[in-house]
Amino acid sequence: MPNSYKNALLDLTSTSETTLYTVPTATSTIFKSILVSDDSGSGDSITLTLTNGANVFSIYKTKTVSANGTEELLSQPLVLEEDQILKVTATTADRLHVVGSFIEVT
Repeated sequence: MPNSYKNALLDLTSTSETTLYTVPTATSTIFKSILVSDDSGSGDSITLTLTNGANVFSIYKTKTVSANGTEELLSQPLVLEEDQILKVTATTADRLHVVGSFIEVT
């Protein structure tokens, strides 16, 4: 089972729910880090959810990120299974960037 180290990058330019990552077929993924930074000088909030089929699980509901600050959303690794989807939503457009670091195991 080879491991592939990757990252997912998002500039949240809208307040719509946006897919950060979808686990590929026949793959498990371990997220080691999800960083969120504010580049607006105003601060903002982010919501992080995990979708599993029709079910949606809240990981963070309205997590505050301070003006020009950075928050680590994970304190432990997050394991995702085939076809699960990580989604993020910003409270305000054009303020937040998201960087997720993960390992895909096939």
